[in-house]
Amino acid sequence: MSTTSHTPSARSESTIAVGPGQDVAVRMYGRKKAGETSPLVVHFHGGAFVSGDLDSGCTVAGLLQEAGALVVSVAYPLAPEHPFPQPQESGYAVLRWAFKYRARLAGAGAPVYVAGEEAGGNLAAGVCLMARDQSHPPLAGQILVSPMLDPCVGTPSLRAATCDATAGRWADGWEKFLRCARDAEHPYAVPGTAQRLAGLPPTLLLVGDTDPMHDEALAYAARLEAAGLVVNLHVLRKAERWPDALLQPGPQPCPCADEARERLRRFFEATRCPAAR
Repeated sequence: MSTTSHTPSARSESTIAVGPGQDVAVRMYGRKKAGETSPLVVHFHGGAFVSGDLDSGCTVAGLLQEAGALVVSVAYPLAPEHPFPQPQESGYAVLRWAFKYRARLAGAGAPVYVAGEEAGGNLAAGVCLMARDQSHPPLAGQILVSPMLDPCVGTPSLRAATCDATAGRWADGWEKFLRCARDAEHPYAVPGTAQRLAGLPPTLLLVGDTDPMHDEALAYAARLEAAGLVVNLHVLRKAERWPDALLQPGPQPCPCADEARERLRRFFEATRCPAAR
């Protein structure tokens, strides 16, 4: 794998060659400080699997940076042109690259995390399962923000948030992401229904109280807890317009940004043991 850097600033964009003829664009948030080690986060933006880009991921990536992390935000391939498993495979390749160069990016022994919002939360959870199954790289945690985890798109919270109407864009996104019904049975595609959860790292789940993804996030948290795993679940009050507000870069501050940033900072403090070699 190789990179091509474009701008030497606190936010810079690069292209990572993850395989023959396969390049993935990434945006780096933050810079390594001499003599210090920071959490290193591989981040996936939202967009219902079919849209979104590095700009639409800047709100959550920025919060991760402000909480103390060095962030590698991934412009993963989108459905329908690139359905499952291509986004996960690209994401996992970037994760392996980030781990390989973590000392250069974030300091010696930097703890490595995956994170994502909305569809990106699904990808982060799937990549986390891949890392566990491959026994590499070791992860310090996964951070899921309003994650899309239920392809049935029929939870009470989603129906309430969409006035009982069919959640068209999320349903369409799932349909384009999953090539066939059998894909929906694969844990990497739908980690919310994965049967084997043992061995996953600590999880931070952030979701709004009126969030369409509220119920599926809570269901996943309950399953992780039942498997004996460390779960930090926070239902944020007044998280208005989540997850949409997380995907809209602009001058307006994201609702609950201060609380989300603090939850991220505390999670990093609690889990940032150095990564294994």
